[in-house]
Amino acid sequence: MKNEIVLAGKLIEIIEASRNNALRKVNEELIRMYWSVGEYLSAESKNVVFGDKYIDTIAKEIQVMFPGIKGFNRRGLYRMKQFYELYKDNPTVSPLVTQISWTNHLLIMSGCKSDEER
Repeated sequence: MKNEIVLAGKLIEIIEASRNNALRKVNEELIRMYWSVGEYLSAESKNVVFGDKYIDTIAKEIQVMFPGIKGFNRRGLYRMKQFYELYKDNPTVSPLVTQISWTNHLLIMSGCKSDEER
């Protein structure tokens, strides 16, 4: 019986490690997507003629294409744009943005006023 517990314990460690790795990879990919969306919105917002309505229109189109998707409303898209614009020129931070969750990024962006604080 003792040997079975040891084997199960090792399997549990393997399963937990793999699940944690998968969650980290998903988080990294989400952050990369938010970065890319922010980069796109930042570039496009310089070229559009109808200002704030541009992001409203995109948010509506995304909701039509992906009904029920969360985080891609007007507010979420502005946050992605802000995220990209805050870090794009920071060679120290840019490569590290995938290391923390989106929630932590939102907390940092809303709570910190300077690059040093961030």
